[in-house]
Amino acid sequence: MSAPDIRRTYSDSIAGYISSYDPINDRFGLRTSDGREFTIHLDGLLGSETVRNLGDQERHDTSGSTRDMLAEGRYVFVYGLFHQWSGGERIDARQIIFPERRRGAYVFEQPHWWIQQAAEIADFYLRGHFPDGVYDWRGFRTRLTLHGTHVADHAEQDLRQETDTISRLVYGLATAFMLTGEERFLEAAESGTEYLREHMRVSDDREGVVYWYHAIDITPGAQRKVFASEFGDDYNAIPMYEQIYALAGPTQTYRITGDPRILSDIDRTVALFHKYFKDEDRGGFFSHIDPITMDPRADGLGRNRARKNWNSVGDHAPAYLINAYLATGREDFAELLEQTADTIARYFPDEPNSPFVQERFHEDWSPDRTWGWQQDRAVVGHNLKIAWNLTRIRALRDKPEYAALAERIAEIMPPVGSDQQRGGWYDVVERIADPDSGAHRLVWHDRKAWWQQEQSILAYLILAGTTGDPEHRRLAREAAAFYNAFFLDYDDGGVYFNVLANGIPYLLGTERLKGSHSMAGYHALELCYLAATYTNLLLTSQQLTLHFRPRPDADRVLRVAPDLLAAGSIQIDQVLIDGRPYHDFDAKALTVNLPESSEPLKVAVVVEPADMRLRVSSEFDGDTAHIHLEGILDLQELESFRRAFQEALSVNPRRVEFHLCKVTEISRPAINELLFQRTKIGPDVDFVIVGQVDPEITQMLVATDAFVLDPSRSCNEDE
Repeated sequence: MSAPDIRRTYSDSIAGYISSYDPINDRFGLRTSDGREFTIHLDGLLGSETVRNLGDQERHDTSGSTRDMLAEGRYVFVYGLFHQWSGGERIDARQIIFPERRRGAYVFEQPHWWIQQAAEIADFYLRGHFPDGVYDWRGFRTRLTLHGTHVADHAEQDLRQETDTISRLVYGLATAFMLTGEERFLEAAESGTEYLREHMRVSDDREGVVYWYHAIDITPGAQRKVFASEFGDDYNAIPMYEQIYALAGPTQTYRITGDPRILSDIDRTVALFHKYFKDEDRGGFFSHIDPITMDPRADGLGRNRARKNWNSVGDHAPAYLINAYLATGREDFAELLEQTADTIARYFPDEPNSPFVQERFHEDWSPDRTWGWQQDRAVVGHNLKIAWNLTRIRALRDKPEYAALAERIAEIMPPVGSDQQRGGWYDVVERIADPDSGAHRLVWHDRKAWWQQEQSILAYLILAGTTGDPEHRRLAREAAAFYNAFFLDYDDGGVYFNVLANGIPYLLGTERLKGSHSMAGYHALELCYLAATYTNLLLTSQQLTLHFRPRPDADRVLRVAPDLLAAGSIQIDQVLIDGRPYHDFDAKALTVNLPESSEPLKVAVVVEPADMRLRVSSEFDGDTAHIHLEGILDLQELESFRRAFQEALSVNPRRVEFHLCKVTEISRPAINELLFQRTKIGPDVDFVIVGQVDPEITQMLVATDAFVLDPSRSCNEDE
């Protein structure tokens, strides 16, 4: 008897680059990230859309022009039906998502994309925790539903507030203010910081340290302080990472306000780390200490006795330490960053045993491969987090071992940690490859968590920006495309905790929540802030505006570097204080000398790449749209010009004025773009070249017979 013909039909997704389009047979070729080729069939049931941002009111439906958009080289997500049989397969597309508006024009590389997303996410958490608009943190609850409402932690309706969850949300709100300047975000961040200081902080003046409660429980008549952790992995211990993340929100708030009380808390919490968690003999920090004796070797710690891990060493940098250094420029913070980076570079790599870093250790740095749920398993995001943060710290301490490890991780992670069919990055995998298949098996599921996507995006963005490697840029774009296509919740707001492998949200258990022990807006808003920083300043040559509100008692030197970036790579272009231009700043040192003031100052700082080739801005004045350009307008900068042009035309002006006095060079494609748009906008709108423009450029524009010249305007009017 012959073997039965095995047939299987299921729905799934696939991501890749269009390699060909066959209109006769209505199909196209798709090449996945790892180079495999598939054929995608189309029919009348097909729909498509471009990725939209949080806050966009309508779907960007492109169903009517899908086939026109199937240009070779475009990256797409395809969801459809997979038909398999012995010896064959057919994929029928049902939905296509385009991350690019045009080939190469990824939507999330628009200069305001991540800023808009940050405002939407921050507002989601404000609505959820403070529905009456009053930022009273007594009403905060750790758990927040999918829809953005509170849920009780216990059947008796007692409600728990976890310190780290508040601190992470404060970080996110402060970050949203830095990007947007919206007062509500800073007001909530400052009140949250005060709440942490008043209710969760313990100042031990005798020992000279500050430590933070795990949580407080709110009952109808009282509060109960929870000293040691009651989270399962850390039960009845004081975990290092909780003390670290207690500083995340206050430190980011300190960057904005310069509140000296917060700096004192940072210093005294760091003193706690050195006094009780640091291993003076073998280096690094212990992961837990006993709540009674403050001893990392106490028998009561059980499986956490005399242990070190990724969180106790590596989490210092992103959670608070880089931000503390950026705000102060202090050498002791720089030295601690260097120590943590040295420790990671020395002890964490595990090749040739495994492509993944070792994450848990005994006190002598021998690997701990039997601990709890982790055993000999790898958290994919921790590897990417190391690549990201070593690259940041390298801007401060340029050690070759930092670059070597970061780039090695970036090179080896995609085939072992990412989904090379559907896009996105996995959660936990076996560190040692399966001897039969050669693959690093998934441990519990094939779901993808929002925070691990963040680590991949930031790792590859900063590596692309610092090395110029197009492979890093490609992987950053793929990761950002997956995140923006599948993690944004357009119905309720915020981002999903987990999605299935194919991008469909996973909404069960605690992963249904948007506020929990693990989630509070921290990673999503950190991503918005740093993706905007790396994209605008390192990759697309755009300006970035940052907002600060220094108090009267703040240091009068405001340090405004957005992140640890290579010295000399960015500079200040302009500063506004209380809405007026201010000129007492050091553009290269990224510092502003603040005036004395009895009130908090409203400071907006525009930073830009030091080698910025083209500055473009647009504004609308009555019936006239103004487009200001400075520098070189060529094919390389055409997309930046096109974005500003479209923004100016979106208000339907009756007149468009081009301020080109400071343009030193213009290319034929740029002129053709002007002519193309001139034709589209119609004869009733004047295109006017104002001021004394370079004669050669004027001649090129006049030759088109499409522009009106107004040389009576002085170039000085634009200054």
